[in-house]
Amino acid sequence: MKYKLVKALSTVLMLSPMVAQATNGYFAHGYGVRNKSMGGVGAALSQDAIAAAVNPAGMAFVDNRLDLELEMFSPHREYTVSGTPTLAPGAFPLENGTRESGDDYFIVPTIGWNHRLDDTQTVGITVYGNGGMNTTYSNFANSLCPPGGSGTFCAGKTGIDLMQAFIAPSYAKSFFNQKFSLGIAPIFALQSFKAKGLNSFAPFSSDGGNLSNTGRDYSYGAGVRVGAQAEVLPNVKLGFSYKSRIFMSPFSYYQGLFAQQGDFDIPESFNGGIAWEVNDSLTTAFDVEHINYSSVESVGNPMLPNLQKAKLGGNNAAGFGWQDMTIYKFGVQWKQNQDWTWRGGFSYGKQPIQSSETLFNILAPGVQEWHITAGFSHELTKKDELSLGLMYSPTKTVSGANPLSPTQSIDLQMYQVSVQAAWSHRF
Repeated sequence: MKYKLVKALSTVLMLSPMVAQATNGYFAHGYGVRNKSMGGVGAALSQDAIAAAVNPAGMAFVDNRLDLELEMFSPHREYTVSGTPTLAPGAFPLENGTRESGDDYFIVPTIGWNHRLDDTQTVGITVYGNGGMNTTYSNFANSLCPPGGSGTFCAGKTGIDLMQAFIAPSYAKSFFNQKFSLGIAPIFALQSFKAKGLNSFAPFSSDGGNLSNTGRDYSYGAGVRVGAQAEVLPNVKLGFSYKSRIFMSPFSYYQGLFAQQGDFDIPESFNGGIAWEVNDSLTTAFDVEHINYSSVESVGNPMLPNLQKAKLGGNNAAGFGWQDMTIYKFGVQWKQNQDWTWRGGFSYGKQPIQSSETLFNILAPGVQEWHITAGFSHELTKKDELSLGLMYSPTKTVSGANPLSPTQSIDLQMYQVSVQAAWSHRF
């Protein structure tokens, strides 16, 4: 029955159009309500069956349990254009003014299950969304467009919708009287993507028929996450995990947009951290995460000079120009009594978009840097627990010249809030 429940909920996650979290680039700032409420720390502190999404080794210290979670995530995105449009041949000016993206609310489910085989071994499955990106700009009147043109890029309603979902079965084993553990979690990934309003870039594309407005496309792939945890001093634990690059099948409907004929692999990442159980009530943790966005051409390649050397969709073609990210996370947990546990934290990572890359990133304004978090858990029965988490990411603005109309400036701006609830059952 447990397996059927996890399978059914996994199917719901993979089919639901909801995974749209642009927090640390397009990676989530954390996984699971306990992790997220503490700023995203989790490399050395594993508290539930979602732990394999950060460090599968931590599942060795998790009991038999099922975690079901839902998050209401709300990103508020906009861009502002100012300055005199460049009207020379080959230029691509934008209409001045501020345009807000629609679709501000998304439901994000997460599922985790863990089972102890014996005192040292566990198997589990974690189903989660890694992040994503969504923008929707209206079809407004644009005085710079040729006759019949409208919207941001003169091709009507404009935006993209990238969603990523993952199923990660895990195995973990502890050694030396549970002072050390190793874990592995193969990752099976599904991405979906659609784009609208980009047909004005057809002259820059290697395949204008597979550039925009071709519907939703799907991409499949796999990778692996491995990790370790070790108690190096009494009540002090270190943790490290590595997630490989996830090699995905190309988006064939958008092989005229993404570099390398629609390639959109998911970059590798590293997590390391330390957790200190100060006393029976208080625990603190600190993590560092590094994401190699620049290793994926469709994400990391700059717009210029690549757009001048290769057409969109080709090898070495223009991408979104994202740099790698390093994120620092800190969290605190206070166990008030048997029934109540309180959490708080924050994280910071310099956002990945350079000022020279604002034009394409109107579509993908992943500019967030700070995340401020809080939450609690309340024990309902000896086996059931209710948890709640809150996140606020304050407004961040990135400004730069329009590379195809240098007398114009583009400001990208976003802030985010989320509320996440979880029910946990121990077997």
